[in-house]
Amino acid sequence: MSLVYNEDQLQLLDSARDFLAARSPVAAQRALRDEKSPLGYDPKVWEGMIELGWSAVALPEEHGGLNFGFAGFAPLFEQIGRHLTASPMLSSIVLCAGLIEQLGSADQKALLPALICGEKRFALALEECARHQPETCSLIARKTSEGYRLSGRKVWVADAQGADSWLVVARSEAGQRAIFIVPADTQGVSVSPRQMIDARNMAELTFEDALVEASALLACGNTENALERVLEQGRTCLAAELLGLSETLFEMTIDYLKTRVQFDAAIGSFQALQHRAARLYIELQLARSAVMGAFECLERTADNAAECARLSSLAKWKANQAAQLISNEAVQMHGGIGVTDEYDLGLYLKRIRLAQAQLGHSEFLARRYAEASQGNS
Repeated sequence: MSLVYNEDQLQLLDSARDFLAARSPVAAQRALRDEKSPLGYDPKVWEGMIELGWSAVALPEEHGGLNFGFAGFAPLFEQIGRHLTASPMLSSIVLCAGLIEQLGSADQKALLPALICGEKRFALALEECARHQPETCSLIARKTSEGYRLSGRKVWVADAQGADSWLVVARSEAGQRAIFIVPADTQGVSVSPRQMIDARNMAELTFEDALVEASALLACGNTENALERVLEQGRTCLAAELLGLSETLFEMTIDYLKTRVQFDAAIGSFQALQHRAARLYIELQLARSAVMGAFECLERTADNAAECARLSSLAKWKANQAAQLISNEAVQMHGGIGVTDEYDLGLYLKRIRLAQAQLGHSEFLARRYAEASQGNS
């Protein structure tokens, strides 16, 4: 397993760093929050990402992709975290395009080029509980002569507002899980925005006998492996984002320790703080190792489902743990300034808390790691 990026990944990293530093500084995220933007991201920044080919990185050439491979997302999501950039990359590309690529018919796969070039944007409607429980699904899909009628509720749908369609995970009358492509203008669907501490686009969807055509069915009964696959990919991308968020907080804290003077000495010269900073650095390196291992597994050993489940769970669990420690220590070492709204540290802290819960909190990931290690995933 390589613990460093290869030459191609380094080129992506350099490109992403330069682009996001110029077009999406932290001040831009603060402005989106203050403006209460319903999308939660800047469409022009998203257009720029698309022009750079980020949305096409992992998809095959026959669908308009670049066939670079899943590992291309590692440096991109790390830089997304470092710059605190909001975008529909995870929801529309990693999750929804990933499901359509695996499960879609020829006509449905024809949607992929539109997703890649940004003409359309999808969001995945999966969760029904307060915490991540992907196996829970009570939204019912009843087959009729006209198509399917959907009834139920989905919560914590990321980037739901403004999406062209949602991929909705439902339960058929026979008890099988199915996935539908539901256009946003479907009668019987209501969208309730949810205000989040990281100011991202999140909403609850309610389906009241919402009628969709039979052609809206993406798959039924054979969805489990594909769903698990994209969730593992999503968790690994979130782990890379958490790594970028944590590294930035660590660097901000080290800079502060070098410049904050107390008792006529920089507080970074105090041995107690040096030991705490050294521990944060070690945790960062361990998290990076776990994240790199998961990307490599998903890239090269995709047919080994148990190993991919184990390493993707480990990556996000370790990134969650490192982010928890580093964000807490960053606030402690900065003192009062660390919790003021004017200082950027608080924005990173809020995004970390949401990213830790998204697609799997630490307890869920530890359980899934144990199950996968025993070959029960």
